[in-house]
Amino acid sequence: MDRSSHARSRRFAPAVALAAAVALTLAGCSSGSGGKKSDEEGSGASAGKAATPRMTVALVTHQAPGDTFWDIVRKGAEAAAAKDNVKLVYSADPNAGNQANLVQNAIDQKVDGIAVTLAKPDALKSVVSKAREAGIPVVGLNSGLSDWKQMGLLEFFGQDESVAGEAFGKKLNEVGAKRAVCVVHEQGNVGLTQRCDGVKKTFEGSVENLYVNGTDMPSVKSTVTAKLKQDTAIDHVVTLGAPFAMTAVQSVDETGSKAEVATFDLNEQLTGAIQKGDIEFAVDQQPYLQGYLAVDGLWLYKSNGNYSGGGEQPVLTGPAFVDKSNVETVAGFAAKGTR
Repeated sequence: MDRSSHARSRRFAPAVALAAAVALTLAGCSSGSGGKKSDEEGSGASAGKAATPRMTVALVTHQAPGDTFWDIVRKGAEAAAAKDNVKLVYSADPNAGNQANLVQNAIDQKVDGIAVTLAKPDALKSVVSKAREAGIPVVGLNSGLSDWKQMGLLEFFGQDESVAGEAFGKKLNEVGAKRAVCVVHEQGNVGLTQRCDGVKKTFEGSVENLYVNGTDMPSVKSTVTAKLKQDTAIDHVVTLGAPFAMTAVQSVDETGSKAEVATFDLNEQLTGAIQKGDIEFAVDQQPYLQGYLAVDGLWLYKSNGNYSGGGEQPVLTGPAFVDKSNVETVAGFAAKGTR
């Protein structure tokens, strides 16, 4: 797997190595179905389960309905919960105000730890502060690398979206791209903005943002299709999530465009598309690992007082490129729902 984009992340190697060593002890667990709100206690992992007292962890994300990326995050969290004797309570809402209310619900339930995404950090500052005041440790995952420390979170697990975007822009240069469009499926999401800004920083061609309604896939398709018809010089469509990449492929086919589709994030369907040549390449941030390490990190803190990165550095889970050169290796793990 191409790790050339990790130059900046090597400073965090000790924290990543520690997290990887912990991850080797995980036990298998079936994937959740991903709903508005539910309790998950894990299954199939009684062998090797921690003998520590039962604890409850709330995982609160900004998952939009139908976004399968979060199924992978949740599956990792469930595996860690099963190993660590943790009751996992999962809830999600793409509306930042509603997500804050879900965090407040977790505080009211007196959970032992909270793992939260910070796609729109300003809306969550107050409630995260309330959690800390209540003595509940909070870790961040996936979104919010620029804000987790100042908000007082214990740890952060994810990728540096700016670094990932910059690596993506360099990859576009390598494949000879000249004109690209960056499809943003959620306005106001700082991580998505950082991705497109990173692409613009290193890409030697021209790129513009195209905003779509990520909760309405037919609308996404019509917007991308219209853009390709309007600007026939576009040679690359950059999407920020696997489901949107597959929809962009449909738009390319429908318009007869010669544009290639490349994307951030990965799932089983997308690895198949890379194998077929429908998708040129993808950036993998390892969402399974993000969910797993977030829950396991809270368990380690509550059980042993451990925390990765010394409270100062994030644990980086990406970026890594997946293309035809290495997709066969990744595809098997994607089929299991762990990549």
